[in-house]
Amino acid sequence: MIGIVTAMEREAELLLESMEIENIRTMYGKTVHLGTAFGHKVALVVCGVGKVNAAAGTCAAISEGADVILNFGAAGGLNADTEIAGIYLIEKAVQYDFDCTQLNGLPVGTLDGETENFLPLFCPPGLGFPKRTLGTGDRFNDSPADHALLRGLGCDIREMEAGAMAEVCKYAGVPFCSVKAISDVYGAGSTTEQFRKNCKRALLELKAHLPEIFAAFEV
Repeated sequence: MIGIVTAMEREAELLLESMEIENIRTMYGKTVHLGTAFGHKVALVVCGVGKVNAAAGTCAAISEGADVILNFGAAGGLNADTEIAGIYLIEKAVQYDFDCTQLNGLPVGTLDGETENFLPLFCPPGLGFPKRTLGTGDRFNDSPADHALLRGLGCDIREMEAGAMAEVCKYAGVPFCSVKAISDVYGAGSTTEQFRKNCKRALLELKAHLPEIFAAFEV
């Protein structure tokens, strides 16, 4: 079974339109849609925005029996290597708002028990999207300080969930894949205004690629 975890209803709707829903229930306070899509058994969870919600939603999908977790949705670009409505496969992620450097001297984002700050993601060989590096944090802003931090870490894309999903999946021993559509790019005006203007366009582009995304999974 593929567990799909999205933050927003509008992201989940991309798949719900193609799903044959067999059951809907609540797990860890999150709505779970069970059924089939593109020839696969799926459990679709709408988790809500932010890292704690993302972790709870991922746990819900795994509890339903997911063999792999797929996250897709809108995200913000940080540099010229990303473009509005571009589709990118995330190869590694860091939680840039997790900072114990003053205590242990390790790089920003290094979680307890880890020695590296980036967690690797599962990149299905059948997906040909450009690969990018993701930063996750519980902030949506145009802060130059945050941008400098993210770029200093080597991130190309930022959002608020996938890094937490990657952490849960690592400890659960479940592969985690994330595909992002860009709704805003830092330095091209207010990211809030860009998001409001471009989110629908980015998600429609992502929707067009869902058949090939699901075809890349052999579960």
